Amino acid sequence: MEGKVKSITELNAWKDLKVHYEKIRGTCLRDLFADDPERGERMTAEAVGVHLDYSKNIITYETIALLLELAEESGLRSMIDAMFRGDKINITENRSVLHVALRAPRGSSIMVDGVDVVPMVHAVLDKMADFANRVRGGQWKGYSGKRIRNVINIGIGGSDLGPVMAYEALKYFSERTMTFRFVSNIDGTDFAEASQDLDPSETLFIVSSKTFTTLETMTNAQTARSWLIQAFDGDEKAVARHFVAVSTNSKEVADFGIDTANMFEFWDWVGGRYSMDSAIGLSTMISIGPKNFLELLDGFHQMDEHFRTTPFDRNLPILMGLLAIWRNNFFGADTVAVLPYDQYLKRLPAYLQQLTMESNGKCVTVDGERIDYQTSPIYWGEPGTNGQHSFYQLIHQGTRRIPCDFILFARSLNPLGRHHEMLLANVIAQAEALAFGKTLEEVKADGVPDWLAPHKVFEGNRPSSVILAERLTPGTLGKLVALYEHSVFTQGILWRIDSFDQWGVELGKALAQKIIPQLESDLEPELDHDSSTNNLIERCRKFKRLF
Repeated sequence: MEGKVKSITELNAWKDLKVHYEKIRGTCLRDLFADDPERGERMTAEAVGVHLDYSKNIITYETIALLLELAEESGLRSMIDAMFRGDKINITENRSVLHVALRAPRGSSIMVDGVDVVPMVHAVLDKMADFANRVRGGQWKGYSGKRIRNVINIGIGGSDLGPVMAYEALKYFSERTMTFRFVSNIDGTDFAEASQDLDPSETLFIVSSKTFTTLETMTNAQTARSWLIQAFDGDEKAVARHFVAVSTNSKEVADFGIDTANMFEFWDWVGGRYSMDSAIGLSTMISIGPKNFLELLDGFHQMDEHFRTTPFDRNLPILMGLLAIWRNNFFGADTVAVLPYDQYLKRLPAYLQQLTMESNGKCVTVDGERIDYQTSPIYWGEPGTNGQHSFYQLIHQGTRRIPCDFILFARSLNPLGRHHEMLLANVIAQAEALAFGKTLEEVKADGVPDWLAPHKVFEGNRPSSVILAERLTPGTLGKLVALYEHSVFTQGILWRIDSFDQWGVELGKALAQKIIPQLESDLEPELDHDSSTNNLIERCRKFKRLF
């Protein structure tokens, strides 16, 4: 990405879209469907077993054509090629962006600085598989000779959200004789609750930190180490049988007491929020087994290839990314609700929060110029049908326009009576209700009295997209995550931002390092913050002295 690039607002397609928006901003979905009875079939795209229905967005065929022009004019094709080629498109860190290499098939080739990284990836995968099989099969023993029955993953950010989401999403395929827990928060409650009912002699910790210096992760790891050693009467040799590391810092790993033979590598061209299919996914592989983990990777790869090779007008991630820009930058929709109608995907919205907002929550372009348009919206959500009984009221009748991504599967992994048909009916009905609503006349026709009728009106015209697949398998999960990864990439390229750095997390962490000793000091510290910060520190110290 060399030379100064134009702002998106300077592009001809953007200017044409602004004119087009003024023409259709008052368009009603009822009218769009009435004028085009086949709209619900035409405004769809399907690939690798994933069906996208985007017909319930406030768009016309001209909208899509102009958005596709915007993608072309933005140089999206060249940037896709650059990413898959291994170019250093993460410009502020001078790194390649190659999460796609993590799921590249054995025998393929992707070069970084003259080195083919695919054999390295598969060497780590083979090492992970061997270790996972030994733990699952009982060959890996704890220090006292007992088999491992509990696995606790210690990480934060991408080293936690990915493994947690994947474990919950693929629980149907997991080894049910084992317990899996996840610790991320530096709040001691997180570790205390995760460990309190476990036998240390049957517990394995996976410590995931690239540098092995991450404050939250290493604080929790040291607490776990003390917990384990105490159970073995202070014998530090136990650490090597109950801890493994996902890291690149062999010195720190060894100093901790972990055998570096049990260190699983990943690389600086893998961003944390894109790493669930790397060695960060070791807990996932132990849970579902190497075969299912490879199916997960294959699902990722299938969506990667679709994104890389398919024309833009049939390209699922690109269509999703363009629609996100249309809703955000033209209609001013500053949040997106992700609503998976599958209980296994209960952690997907939290996972996507990091993927989307840490990637595209930026206010300067790749050239360091201040942006004068909106970038990432706020992503949030909850599984259906739970959300219907909490926040759907706001989505249907509130004052904000909130686009929704509905995710559903035609077949259930747990078919119980009529449950799944009722679940599917609910999600399909919600999308219909949001789009078409219910007019005052329709409400009154139901016999509702005049005084009550306004309260039962649904304005409709609330945009949504539906993502449908056959059922939730490891492969399907890989496709779904890759779909969102590449949609995020598409948006970032058009907004002219670096989607792969995260400098915004640094300042608070640096300030915390200064405040920690001020809270811990036995002597009164000299406080040189603002009056609010000083006061909060003093009050916390006062409460600490009371106890």
